[in-house]
Amino acid sequence: MNQKKQSKVIGIGNALVDEITLLMDPSVLQKFNLAKGSMTLVDRVESEVIHQETKNNSKKITSGGSVSNVVGALASLGIETGFIGSIGEDELGSFFIDSLSSIDVSLFLKESAAMTGVAISLVTPDGERTFATHLGAAALLEAEDLKKDFFDGFDIFMIEGYLVQNHSLIIEAARMAHDLGLKVAIDLASFNVVTENLELLTSLVCDYVDIVFANEEEARAFVGKEPREALDCIASMVDMAVVKIGAEGAYVSQEGQCYHVPTLSNHVVDTTGAGDFFAAGFLYGLSQGYELERCGYIGSLLASKVIAVTGAHLEDNMWGQLKEELSAL
Repeated sequence: MNQKKQSKVIGIGNALVDEITLLMDPSVLQKFNLAKGSMTLVDRVESEVIHQETKNNSKKITSGGSVSNVVGALASLGIETGFIGSIGEDELGSFFIDSLSSIDVSLFLKESAAMTGVAISLVTPDGERTFATHLGAAALLEAEDLKKDFFDGFDIFMIEGYLVQNHSLIIEAARMAHDLGLKVAIDLASFNVVTENLELLTSLVCDYVDIVFANEEEARAFVGKEPREALDCIASMVDMAVVKIGAEGAYVSQEGQCYHVPTLSNHVVDTTGAGDFFAAGFLYGLSQGYELERCGYIGSLLASKVIAVTGAHLEDNMWGQLKEELSAL
């Protein structure tokens, strides 16, 4: 990668609208058989039932989807970004477009008559989030919808692990970006997603991926080892590996070099978007040509900001403060 210019980042993922719901009663998770901290796919009917069950809880609506959050954060930091996804021709789809267009993300969107996808993020009092996701139109993106010119001018390609619901799409996206010379990154998404798609993800990572982001549960599901050993195992497959370990920070590794990056805040309101913002911070550092440890530190810095608010978005004034912190590094 040419470090004389600022790299540009494009991502592919499920285009969703997030319904952030602060749970008063965590037993709601058991009622709907949702494993705490996981992402579970639900149909439209069940999504509506969960929405109704929690209608009296405090809610916040934002654009969502893991990689959408990543490119949105990068765009807010001044990085040129793009997003590939699929939405419905409805009010929620328009909301998604407006949210990302307002921060100058270039959009490559398929539109259909299906309902725009909704991710209900159920946040328990300890700040942990559990997703009940109805993909809707997001699931209609197909491998044949990908075009080489989507990638023109971009240097880094971020893939959402949740896309494993469509094997041909995620494989073709990774192959196309890899063959076009982009540095390919993937976030493993959720431990249950990894467990259910282990063979596919292992092949994908080994064949096309340069950077892997995983939390400790995802890393354990992926390689069957605890965080530090999992880091080494994943690093043997790719150029850069990141294993996030919650309140203890993260490990980052490249070419035999390993660093522990501490967490920069223990103030947790909502963990929605924590991994996305870590990835955004790390890729921001990479886009500037920074060394590995500094990239990890910036990832930790961004994650510390988003866990202190509800949802995976920061207010405009917070971005201004964050840019000042980054310029002082």
